[in-house]
Amino acid sequence: MFSEKKQKNMDSKNNVKINFVEPNTKIIGEIESKSDFRIDGTLEGKINTSGRVVIGKEGTVNGEVHCGYADIIGNFNGSLSVDGLLTIKSDGIVEGQVTVGKLAVESGATLNAQCSMKAASVKSMVDEKAPKAEKTA
Repeated sequence: MFSEKKQKNMDSKNNVKINFVEPNTKIIGEIESKSDFRIDGTLEGKINTSGRVVIGKEGTVNGEVHCGYADIIGNFNGSLSVDGLLTIKSDGIVEGQVTVGKLAVESGATLNAQCSMKAASVKSMVDEKAPKAEKTA
């Protein structure tokens, strides 16, 4: 029914792996991965992932997180470094040190942190290599 090419594309899109820390679960330690994480329990330690980290409404993280993207609905306390977009939802609480590429904070969220934004590369609107036209009288 599907061509072989379409089937391969569908398989690669559905091959997203998500790690879950369920409510009433406590993890102490260091996690390194390339997958996404959803934390609805408690994590004390470090997470290093190129994927997305979601701290659910019942979730609590105390420690260090370095990730590609993050959505905070629960509680975070520590050092948070997000390469892309950090979204703090209306019930989210973030305290500590935060470094982000982009930041979105919903109304009602709590952000009590030293926050810095990563330097974005700015493209010039003018082509600097193009020869300048000479004015003639």
